[in-house]
This record gives sequence, C-alpha cells and structure tokens, in this order.
Amino acid sequence: MAQQGGAGKTTRLIKKYPNRRLYDTQTSTYITLADVKQLVLETAEFQVVDAKSGEDLTRSILLQIILEEETAGAPMFTSGMLAQIIRFYGHAMQGIMGAYLEKNIQAFMEIQNKLGEQSKSLYGTQFGPEAWAQFMNVQTPMIQSMMSNYIEQSKNLFVQMQDQMQNQTRSMFTTFPFAQPPKEPERK
Repeated sequence: MAQQGGAGKTTRLIKKYPNRRLYDTQTSTYITLADVKQLVLETAEFQVVDAKSGEDLTRSILLQIILEEETAGAPMFTSGMLAQIIRFYGHAMQGIMGAYLEKNIQAFMEIQNKLGEQSKSLYGTQFGPEAWAQFMNVQTPMIQSMMSNYIEQSKNLFVQMQDQMQNQTRSMFTTFPFAQPPKEPERK
C-alpha cells in the first residue's frame, strides 16, 4: 500500500522484516541498503516501516546508509564533528542545530544546482559529468574559502542574534535582578 506524497507523488513503501530484509512493495522484491541508497540518489519518495508494528524506520535506514558510506571510503564527517553533534543531543540548542544544519545543506544544494544549470546554459551538454568533476576539483580551494566566509558570517549573525535575545529577555524581566554580564573585549 503506497501513500500519497506531495504534488501527487506516491510514496514508495518498503517493509523491514524481523530477519532484517527489506521488501519493496512497489516492485514486489527484496532489496538491499544499496538499493535504498539508489532511491535516495534518484530523489524517490519512500518510507521504510517495520512489517509487524508499522513503526517508521526511514531515519534508521538512512543512518545505516550514512554509516556504511562513512566506513567505506573517504568519510565526510571528522571524529571531532561527530563528537560535537553528539554533544548537541539533550542540549537546549538541539532543535535549533538540526534546523540550522538542514537549512545549510539546502542552501548548499541550491548553490550546487545553480552552478550545474549555469554550466549547462554556458556549455550545453558538452560539459559532461567528468569535466564537471575536474572543474570542481580545481575550484575546491575557492569554494572552501567561500564556505569559510559564509560560516564566519553565519557565526557573527548568530552572536548578534544571541545578544539581541539576551537584551530582550532582560527588558522583559526587568523586575528580576539580573547580574550584569562582564564586559567583553571589543570584537574585530
């Protein structure tokens, strides 16, 4: 039984059985994690559910795919980054961090799509995947520099937002005696 997704798309239903096998109800076949990864790459709408309980297991399966990718070759996440992500669980900023990461990945994907569209409009189909990969390898230092600048700007905006929130909180609760924070040295 497939579910209706957004814009009339049907969400592909994959059932996970107790023997850890995945069953694609659309194709009526058993599939592997590699097949699910291919669905992700094809931006197919799908949901993985426990065959007995109906519990949604999609996130769990996606995390398994990420784990396999991280252990298979060149990892995307450093140990320090993973440790930092773990530290956000249970922290007051957990919800904000998830949304922040999601928005940044969406922004990155939009930039990537725009670059792809621009290259197609400039070079047509002559600029194939291999040429695009070579171009991106040459551009990596410049892109990393741009991303660093973006991250620095984001950090500065976040600090400004935090300062504004603190000031608003103090003004809302003027009847409570808040200790004045120590003066910080001027930021450059």
